[in-house]
Amino acid sequence: MKQQVAVFLLCLTWLAGAAHASRQVVDDAGNTVTVPDTVTHIADGWFAHHSMLMTLGVGNEIVATVNHPDSHPWMFKIDPALNQALQVHGITFNSESLVTRHTDVLFVAKGNPDVAGYRQAGIPTLEMAFTDYPSMARSITTTANVIGTATARARAQAWVNYLHQTVASISAKTATLTDAQRPRVLHIQSLNPLKVDGSGTLIDTWIHLAGGRNAAAEVKGNMKEVSPEMVLYWQPDVIILGQGCGDFAHSRYASLFAGLNAVKQGRVWQNPAGVFPWDRYGTESALQIQWAAHKLHPELFTATNMAQITQDFYQRFFDYTLTTAQAQRILHAQPPEK
Repeated sequence: MKQQVAVFLLCLTWLAGAAHASRQVVDDAGNTVTVPDTVTHIADGWFAHHSMLMTLGVGNEIVATVNHPDSHPWMFKIDPALNQALQVHGITFNSESLVTRHTDVLFVAKGNPDVAGYRQAGIPTLEMAFTDYPSMARSITTTANVIGTATARARAQAWVNYLHQTVASISAKTATLTDAQRPRVLHIQSLNPLKVDGSGTLIDTWIHLAGGRNAAAEVKGNMKEVSPEMVLYWQPDVIILGQGCGDFAHSRYASLFAGLNAVKQGRVWQNPAGVFPWDRYGTESALQIQWAAHKLHPELFTATNMAQITQDFYQRFFDYTLTTAQAQRILHAQPPEK
């Protein structure tokens, strides 16, 4: 009973402050949410969404997070203020903890089961969703509108422009490639259990943009478990390993997959990972397209310098100056040096 009273009083205190000035925004799920005019304390319950906040220049305003330095070391290296944020395991926050941290807004993934509880506690909660490049562009614009500053809106537009320019420049060189010129690419997210990314995904989109064919196109969706026999049947020309996949050469399938074209030709590649894994749903996906295109068709992208491109991107969108050595570590999915 005492705890409930305490939460109630904290909510009243928060609401009293928020009532002075507020505005309404529409989240990615179509909900109209009232948020404070000034947003300086942000909780984020969606792993991928953090990179958007950092791109908008407000990563240091995150007071509660579902991310951790052991799983995303570059995120905490580049935005060390995250080390002071409340860190939870899973996707559920304690509402009282958010209220005591004077949380102005909370971002969660669309469909999060705890939304009703957060809103009942008086915390403006926005459901976010992005599964492809158009929805990513929309979502970062929505996020900037929630932050409500001219700077955030300008940075969102700058990133959207960068994405559009990247897609256009890559497509100009790969769109006319025939199927015969497009290598079969298998993106493996996990080796144990064996999971791949199929069609209808962002992974499928960047594989095609970069001039490849998704070897697992008959599978629908992200991170789908498959048998090793299916991989042998697909006979990929290229295998790309997601972050945390493990060492392919010492995996349980090393001998079984030794005869694959990708293995015999030395085309098993580790996907880059920085603030967030490039291959998935962070803003660095704009870098992923360029990396994949250069790897799949180096003859079409002879002027591409991925280390320099990475340094420029981090300076522009994360306000962080990477050394060439640091950029190379990100390109090889290695953590920062201690």
